[in-house]
Amino acid sequence: MSQQTIYIFIISDSAGETGAKLSEAAMVQYENAEVHFKVIRKAFVDDEAELLSALNLAKQVNAIVLQTLVSENLVKLAVTFCQKNNLFNLDPMSPLIFEISRRSEIEPARVPGASHPLNKNYFERMSAMEFAVKYDDGKDPKGFLDADILLLGVSRTSKTPLSLFLANKNLKVANLPLIPTAHIPKQLWEVDPKKIVGLTNDPKVLNTIRRERMKAYGLNPDTAYSDISAIKDELKFAHELYRKIGCIIINVAQLSIEETASIILSELELEHK
Repeated sequence: MSQQTIYIFIISDSAGETGAKLSEAAMVQYENAEVHFKVIRKAFVDDEAELLSALNLAKQVNAIVLQTLVSENLVKLAVTFCQKNNLFNLDPMSPLIFEISRRSEIEPARVPGASHPLNKNYFERMSAMEFAVKYDDGKDPKGFLDADILLLGVSRTSKTPLSLFLANKNLKVANLPLIPTAHIPKQLWEVDPKKIVGLTNDPKVLNTIRRERMKAYGLNPDTAYSDISAIKDELKFAHELYRKIGCIIINVAQLSIEETASIILSELELEHK
């Protein structure tokens, strides 16, 4: 059986990130199958001529059309075109907008995400990103008191990438690397434990990660940094500190950054942020 090529056209009046994430979530289910995907993103589509041009291209290859338009006229045009030309059309935005409107009895603004990039939300996100960089790796413990989230963890428990990922959700995140021989800043004890997340990992996983890190630097992988006994001591120190603080503990060994962030948002009840 020859390999299939399935075209997915993402049509959006913004950058198309919503459609891209949705298509990625579906495609990953076919990683081991004989299916080849070709994703074509048509972003910032804001008039009928642009939309019809994108839809006609999709028609030529019998594409799956994934549209995240908010303009009522453009949505109707896309739906009508796809029905007339027997194209599969997925519109994840309209049903949700309609239901929210029905329950709230408030009409949606129908403003494309890209129309006002320099709004309050944008500046809050940029401020959160700057905060994460400024207070990365415990550079200034004073930032702990202003943080929405404080991440603790030994080396290579994903503190920095997690900080930046969460900052992209407008959350101010600081992090502190834990070293048994290092001084614990006094500010740590002034932070609400409900804002603190203790990150941990499996000793063998950490050993592998640290060895690979040393190799990447062209150094001997067998050092005190990657020694399994030293790693166990570090993790024991971290767990004792977490218990003393009373914070939540997350083992990141088998988790992606996205999965860890999702757990943090849920546990700290910050999904709405």
